Amino acid sequence: MKIPAKPANKPAVAHFSSGPCAKRPGWSLKALEGAFLGRSHRAKDGKARLKLAIDKTKALLGVPAGFHCAIVPASDTGAYEMAMWAMLGPRGVDALSWESFGAGWVTDITKQLKLKDVRVMTAEYGHLPDLGKVDFTRDVLFTSNGTTSGVKLPDYDWIPENREGLTFADATSAAFAQPVDWAKVDVLTFSWQKVLGGEAAHGILILSPRAVARLESHTPTWPMPKIFRMTKSGKFMKEVFEGETINTPSMLALEDYLDALAWAEKIGGASALAARADANAGALNAWVDRTPWIENLAVVPATRSNTSVCLRIVDPAVTKLSLDAQAAFAKAIAALLDKEGAANDIAFYRDAPAGLRIWCGSTIEKSDVDALLPWLDWAFATEKAKLVG
Repeated sequence: MKIPAKPANKPAVAHFSSGPCAKRPGWSLKALEGAFLGRSHRAKDGKARLKLAIDKTKALLGVPAGFHCAIVPASDTGAYEMAMWAMLGPRGVDALSWESFGAGWVTDITKQLKLKDVRVMTAEYGHLPDLGKVDFTRDVLFTSNGTTSGVKLPDYDWIPENREGLTFADATSAAFAQPVDWAKVDVLTFSWQKVLGGEAAHGILILSPRAVARLESHTPTWPMPKIFRMTKSGKFMKEVFEGETINTPSMLALEDYLDALAWAEKIGGASALAARADANAGALNAWVDRTPWIENLAVVPATRSNTSVCLRIVDPAVTKLSLDAQAAFAKAIAALLDKEGAANDIAFYRDAPAGLRIWCGSTIEKSDVDALLPWLDWAFATEKAKLVG
């Protein structure tokens, strides 16, 4: 087969990883100058920097008055684990799982917390479970955007405002890129290393008044690690949500997050961030629509992520291979593009179907997505030639 000429132009920034994600445009280490280092995070100025990050986060996301926001350990995983361990138990649970991280939460509540009254609602990669079957007299757990499947919630209309249970939204690859209907969410978590390209290891935990009421009315039957505790003597530890972190945060990582928040404010806030992600994903999906060898893993267009775009290779020469060989083929494309400096870290997630995963969040420039597209065609043709000669 004929291989197209190697493209002449490469993306200026080839960082298409789905986490940690690309830094904001124009970022350099100079952005961290003036960080509050070598001092206690509990000092007055240290707490002020932490509180500033909390306040800016709430303002950018439009978090309603009465909700609480905390910086917590261990990325989005730590934030979501904190919520589950502290609040689950009083009601039955409906757990929605359509990709790796949702499946992980199911494992935690059934194998670690050992909750008995759990309904697991699953769907294959590329699809959502039947949202109409969710029972909101129960607590409901879900991912807003499936980072490893590229399948997002189309909206929050399926959640009633007058629900009895709590809703837990893992929004780590959705925050700052997809709208949140706060009347439908009681717990929302994310990591700033995703959509804003911050440094890893810290999570954000946002709680509604209903979630706080659960914390104060429910005592878990299992032991609670210190970093999961959000109450003291049965009362909500409000200070944790005002900058007094449970354990020691990285003030250097915090400064990097503050820089990303300042950039987000400068370009127009959450709507501008979402518009950038939409434009990036739109350019990539337009190429997918005109390219016969690849498809979006998300079957329904309204559920296609604008951040972690997951693609599957559908060329007959590849689909006739064994699943292991298909995985090797996709990894070979990713490795070739990495070697060429055209795209870094775009292989599929280890638990997901074989294919490519390309981050299109707001810190990516559309010009870099445009520059990537001919490289994808070139890499595919190069690897296919090895199969068919």
